[in-house]
Amino acid sequence: MSTERRSYSAQFKLETVLEGIRSEKSIAQICRERGIKDSLYYKWRDQFMSQALHLFEDKRNPSVTEGNSERIAELERMVGRLAVENDILKKASSLVEAHRRRNGS
Repeated sequence: MSTERRSYSAQFKLETVLEGIRSEKSIAQICRERGIKDSLYYKWRDQFMSQALHLFEDKRNPSVTEGNSERIAELERMVGRLAVENDILKKASSLVEAHRRRNGS
């Protein structure tokens, strides 16, 4: 007699575990209705509970954050230089235009 392993979708597992956590029905009843063994439910529940904590951990790497602030400072300096250059070009353009008007060109 060979037993074939069934595979369950992540959605099915999540719904099963959440139904058990809500305690609206007994675990035995949920397992009967869904056609799984109690031990499988508890295995899924334990996986869910152990991995749920990781969802709320701070995953930011401090060195990456510091690198970002350095990059932001560099970009701000670049924007400042470009703004100064832009102002200089606008003034030069207006001087050239005024000179052309005076000379009638």
